[in-house]
Amino acid sequence: MKYLHAMIRVKDLEESLRFYQALLGMKQVRTKRLEDCTLYFLEDENGSEIELTYNDDTPPDGYTTGNGFGHFAFACESLDKFTDKLNSLGYKYLYKPFNLDNKGSRVAFIKDPDGNEIELVEKVVWD
Repeated sequence: MKYLHAMIRVKDLEESLRFYQALLGMKQVRTKRLEDCTLYFLEDENGSEIELTYNDDTPPDGYTTGNGFGHFAFACESLDKFTDKLNSLGYKYLYKPFNLDNKGSRVAFIKDPDGNEIELVEKVVWD
């Protein structure tokens, strides 16, 4: 068994592509047109994928995420450098970087254009 991808429905395709590509560094690897929607597959440097689904009949207010989903998590080499990139692209943190006490990590949270939470994890060594 091999994990393939997670799928999320998006309201504003261009903004979602900008977010995942420009901010998170994912690359669009393929597109598939179905009868009522188009699927956009984005891949990170390790081959993990997210499928952005843009439906022809997208609700005007977008989609709501159920209360069972928590967040996606991405490894980040430097949250300081990421913060510079985040600010330069006009995005904001949901929760600014903070240390996980005695866990060897700094984490931060952002939201994508559709409100899905994303955790950023930077592994660090503390004295």
